[in-house]
Amino acid sequence: MLTAAPPGFQDSRHTATVESQPSDVIETRLWLEEHVWLYGVLKSDHNVGPIFRFPDLISACVSLIFSGPEAARQVFGFLGTELVTRSPNTPRRREAMWRPQYDLLLELQRSPANRHPNPKFQLDHLTTACVALCQQADETGASVLQQARINMAQRFRPEHATQTR
Repeated sequence: MLTAAPPGFQDSRHTATVESQPSDVIETRLWLEEHVWLYGVLKSDHNVGPIFRFPDLISACVSLIFSGPEAARQVFGFLGTELVTRSPNTPRRREAMWRPQYDLLLELQRSPANRHPNPKFQLDHLTTACVALCQQADETGASVLQQARINMAQRFRPEHATQTR
């Protein structure tokens, strides 16, 4: 995420760099029930070397769901049958995810399945659906942790290739 400079700090080189590059992580919200489960995965004895944080875990959930051919059907199926029955005032926690996974959700949010005459779901709904579907598929969170490793390796590959030239 972007960091703020101290009041009165003006460095045109810093400002130009920040404005010309999109942030690597994007803020999202996660419904409380799924946040509690993901927090359990975060604190799990299996989350070691490295210890993955929420942006890694949320992004891993999104990647896992989108790795299958029926991602949109799965997500909208969950939203239309399970999330829609919850109170719309359910508390949400502010978290973040990595940009590549956000882009997947943004594409889904802009899809015809999320347009009139269908209900319009927001980013927090889509994020929560991915986490909930991962929880349903693997309560232990082992697959989420494994996918977090894969995502991390993919994030570092382009940077590593540039540094070795």
